[in-house]
Amino acid sequence: MMRTTRWLLPLGLMCMLLPGPGWAQGKRPPPPPPAPPAIIRLAWLAGSWRMEKSGRLIDEQWMAPAGGVMLGMARTLAKGRVIGHEFLQIRVGPGGDLFFVSQPSGQTEAAFQIKSLSDTEAVFENPAQDFPQTISYTLRPDGSLLAAREGPGPDGQVKRIEYLYVKIP
Repeated sequence: MMRTTRWLLPLGLMCMLLPGPGWAQGKRPPPPPPAPPAIIRLAWLAGSWRMEKSGRLIDEQWMAPAGGVMLGMARTLAKGRVIGHEFLQIRVGPGGDLFFVSQPSGQTEAAFQIKSLSDTEAVFENPAQDFPQTISYTLRPDGSLLAAREGPGPDGQVKRIEYLYVKIP
C-alpha cells in the first residue's frame, strides 16, 4: 500500500503540469481582449444639453460612443429662428489618438487633437487654428456641462467663451 501511495503523488503532480489537449494539438489560448478605446471614457458626454443666455437657446446633442466615434450636433436659436448650427465628431484617429472635428455653419471643418482626458474632462487643441485653439468639455459635480473655446482674440489677448449646459431629457 505504501509503495502505491509513493507513486501517486509524483504522478498527480506530473499530470497537473502537462499541457491540456488544446496545447497538444498546437492551439494557443485566445489573446486577451484589446483595451477599450479612450473614446469610451467620454460616455458621460452623450445626451442632450441646453443653454439659454441673452435671448439665445443652444442645444447640443451627442450620441454614445460606438465604432470609435461619437457624433454630435448643435443648433443656436434666437427669436425662434435658427441662426447657427454645427456638426461635431469625436473620433479615434491615427495611432489611437482622439480628435474633435467641428464644422460650424458656413465654415470649413477643423480638427483638434486630444491634449488631456480624464473621467470628467476632455481638452482638445489645434495650435494652427486661429480661434479657437482649444476646445474643452467638463462634466461638473452638479451634473452640468461646461464647454469652452479658447484662443487668441483679435487684440492678441486670450479669449475664452464658456457654454454652461444642463442635461435635458
